[in-house]
Amino acid sequence: MSAVLSLTDAALGFGDRTLWSGLNLDIAPGEFLAVLGPNGSGKTSMLKTVLGQQALDSGSIRFAGGPVQRGDRRIGYIPQQKLIGPGTPLRGRDLVTLGVNGHRFGLPFTSRAERERVDGLIEAVGATRYAHEPVGNLSGGEQQRLRVGQALAGDPLLLLCDEPLLSLDLAHQRGVSELIDERRREHNTAVLFVTHDVNPILGMVDRILYLAGGSFRIGTPDEVLQSAVLSELYGTPVECIRSGGRVIVVGIPDAEVHHHHGGELPA
Repeated sequence: MSAVLSLTDAALGFGDRTLWSGLNLDIAPGEFLAVLGPNGSGKTSMLKTVLGQQALDSGSIRFAGGPVQRGDRRIGYIPQQKLIGPGTPLRGRDLVTLGVNGHRFGLPFTSRAERERVDGLIEAVGATRYAHEPVGNLSGGEQQRLRVGQALAGDPLLLLCDEPLLSLDLAHQRGVSELIDERRREHNTAVLFVTHDVNPILGMVDRILYLAGGSFRIGTPDEVLQSAVLSELYGTPVECIRSGGRVIVVGIPDAEVHHHHGGELPA
């Protein structure tokens, strides 16, 4: 099948620093691609180029066979988990409803078909029990489930996930990850998943794009998560250890480590 997203000889920089260049990447329908690397390596910037918010320095990017466009409803976006505070005048279902009709101008009006669509999305992400609760009273994991529902409202071909598990406990990490994986398996939705820790999704990932030091590697988890590969990327000895089904990376330069939890992969 044709690629959902294609980057050809793509390059992106920040100031006088090259984040990555010469990137050729095709993401197939239903593929789960994890994007790893330290802070400042261009992971979130890559999502911005896909969303049409930032232009490449050179090369090309195409989505669904055409140029990327801002506000394309065929692309779903799940942001980092950020708690909505108490007192916010918004119910759980209102958050999902914004994904259904929040792109329209004028006063909000929700048709019967749209209400049924919202109900279906809420049920799909397992949020029916607290859909009518004030969103500020919900836990981080519950809020993030609703954001998944919001991102799926446009029935996307591609789902962009910007560290959606950050700050969630292990149970909610598993729940949100499984929702995303279920969506891509049942609807053939491609997933581009930026994360600082690959372990919660390791069993779901088809390929990894690892960005570091202005360079990158692409391959299966077994091909990329190797000591020799990461040592070459970072330009210094790095040890990649597998223990109890988890991946632990040791020896990443201090300047590259920001979200470094227990020796696991940094953001």
